[in-house]
Amino acid sequence: MEPLRSLMDKMGRHFRPGGKLEKLYPLFEATDAFLFTPGTRTARAPFVRDAVDLKRVMALVVVALVPATLFGVFNIGYQAQTALGLAHHWLDAATRGLQIFLPILLVSYLVGGFWEVLFACVRKHEVNEGLLVTGILYALTLPPTIPLWQAALGISFGVVFAKEIFGGTGFNFVNPALAGRAFLFFSYPGQMSGDAAWVAVDGVAHATPLAVMRTAAAGASATDHLAAAGYNWSNMFLGLIPGSIGETSKLACLLGLVFLLIVGVASWRIIVGCFAGMAFMSALIMCWAGPSAPAYFTLPPHWHMVMGGFAFGAIFMATDPVSAAATNLGRWIYGLMIGALVVVVRVFNPAYAEATMLVILLMNVLAPLIDYCMVEAHVAWRTKRLAAVKAGQRRDGAT
Repeated sequence: MEPLRSLMDKMGRHFRPGGKLEKLYPLFEATDAFLFTPGTRTARAPFVRDAVDLKRVMALVVVALVPATLFGVFNIGYQAQTALGLAHHWLDAATRGLQIFLPILLVSYLVGGFWEVLFACVRKHEVNEGLLVTGILYALTLPPTIPLWQAALGISFGVVFAKEIFGGTGFNFVNPALAGRAFLFFSYPGQMSGDAAWVAVDGVAHATPLAVMRTAAAGASATDHLAAAGYNWSNMFLGLIPGSIGETSKLACLLGLVFLLIVGVASWRIIVGCFAGMAFMSALIMCWAGPSAPAYFTLPPHWHMVMGGFAFGAIFMATDPVSAAATNLGRWIYGLMIGALVVVVRVFNPAYAEATMLVILLMNVLAPLIDYCMVEAHVAWRTKRLAAVKAGQRRDGAT
């Protein structure tokens, strides 16, 4: 690495103040920080000694997304082979999936990176590593049939309007990847939903489990209706079904979750809260449902958890440390409300069954209010306790 380090040092003088490429210094600094440990040091106390910084946190999240990414690539090709009636071969499926996924990922990173660098150069600050996560999260939430120009439009909206105009990484009030996907969902619903959005084969349409549930008659068994369409709990958990690129395999999501919990990046309170809220609300609705209730009312909690993008959203989106709740009790409330509201929207508004995206965005907006209420309640409790202690001391002094 010494020759590369020497080359970067020689090039650096052109990007530093006074150099010909001074305005592009944020781009040079981002490249240098990506390749090497930053060379700057804190000159004087106080010092913080910790192996974890923003660069490492973002890299750890990207590593956690590897299982979902690899399976998503394979599943794109697998669904195409199934639609065409071809024999299933994992290498052919992976090759076909890679040919479809790589352009989407490159567009996400290149277009998102362009806006990041542009804002960094104008503001004269560093290019943050947040794009490493935003770029791949956004790509994994898209259907494999998305036109590349729409993918570019969505990441532009997410980076510019959900993050950069508020100050960049650390100042976004909603998850930028989800904001970009929501923009595409409402702007181009034909390419983001419906039967034809999930299989990368021209002329082939295949409904996802959530779409299948919309056609279930009142009084029917939800699980029987899904089974008739070829969906059971096992294939929805493993992920060999149509859907957004990274969301189909709940097993891959759980592997990423284990890694995030081991390295201590994700908040386990939020994740447990999401699944607990979903389990409680779906069980409550099942108990309330009568014999003629809509089929969605009879869907058990463990089926809700493997349908749609809930697991992916709860593990990788809801836990965004910037847009999620920050207090411990607030994280519980935040997670519980996400899980419960996803079920409520699915059951009572079957026209929009995939509620995870908008519910997380809604809770991103409410997260500061939740934290404010938690802090105020804690201050009130401490004030009351302190007053009681002082009153007790006065009584002891009087006696």
